[in-house]
Amino acid sequence: MNEKLITVTSPLLPDFKCFEDYLQEIWNSKWITNNGSFHKKLEAALCEYLKVPYISLFTNGTLPLITALQALRITGEVITSPYSFVATTHSLWWNGIKPVFVDIDPATGNLDPNQIEVAITPKTTAIMPVHVYGKPCDTQRIQEIANKYGLKVIYDAAHAFGVEVNGESILNAGDMSTLSFHATKVYNTIEGGALVIHDEQTKKRIDYLKNFGFAGETEVVAPGINSKMDEVRAAYGLLNLKQVDAAIEVRHQIAIKYRKALHNVEGVAFFDDMPGVKHNYSYFPIFIDVEKYGMTRDELYFKMKEHDVLGRRYFYPLISTFSTYRSLPSAVPENLPHAYQMADSVICLPMHHALSEKEVQKVLEIIVK
Repeated sequence: MNEKLITVTSPLLPDFKCFEDYLQEIWNSKWITNNGSFHKKLEAALCEYLKVPYISLFTNGTLPLITALQALRITGEVITSPYSFVATTHSLWWNGIKPVFVDIDPATGNLDPNQIEVAITPKTTAIMPVHVYGKPCDTQRIQEIANKYGLKVIYDAAHAFGVEVNGESILNAGDMSTLSFHATKVYNTIEGGALVIHDEQTKKRIDYLKNFGFAGETEVVAPGINSKMDEVRAAYGLLNLKQVDAAIEVRHQIAIKYRKALHNVEGVAFFDDMPGVKHNYSYFPIFIDVEKYGMTRDELYFKMKEHDVLGRRYFYPLISTFSTYRSLPSAVPENLPHAYQMADSVICLPMHHALSEKEVQKVLEIIVK
């Protein structure tokens, strides 16, 4: 890799010597998976850090979505967003569920509650919103709609690690919330994920489902799968939890610099912090207005690349344009104008704990003409 390359993200890595010490413990115990001591410690530590009652660890961030749908016995149709990573909708497809796309709120990038109710049919059983870029959805409005029609709500909170609204974890909204601990995230376990649950009985059911359905040595209570997190990644995650706050604060300071420099740049828009929200600064998306900026989003994207700066057109293209989903009635562009506009104008700028002041300035010099 080019040493001068400025990447859009960089993994948060624990101290190698400390990790080595944990690995030695694992090697000595010879217990490397199946709910070992590090797995238990990480679940407990995450519950405390995230201010949630129960959490179940997974080997990646997609399997919690698939398992949540199974655990809540979701069928028929689920209303969701086209403006997300493909895993959101794929989890529905893998469960034989028909995704129904509705448009987003251009002020947040999140599912627009005003569009949800008109999309509900007798076959609708749930809503699967996404906290895009870690910005909280309008959870109160969504819950009101869900209660009115008797629907479940599963939040794809892959971006929302540690996000709070007025001191309350956003992960406590809805029936369940899923997290991703992929290497690109604010907090990572290399690969990994989790499901946030509200009660002990459901936590037990989830733990059965992620371990082939076993409820004991010889009893299988459900057709489960194997999606457990191993001890090595759990140990890695315990160490990363100790430094994630410092990493988030570095991201916060970078966001402040980006906003200050881009504030008066014609044709470049970005999100400000939301009142009462504790953000994690997982991404810094900007949105290009070609008429005002004088350059298309793609022209700027490739210009950045020519100068060894990697942005990311995230999320582009929309999920609804992919071959599996484009024939769905809800996927027609006329149904999703705001989602299309955002997908066609977005670039996520480099944002991570390892960015230097010099690198931040280089990114800005390319954008600020």
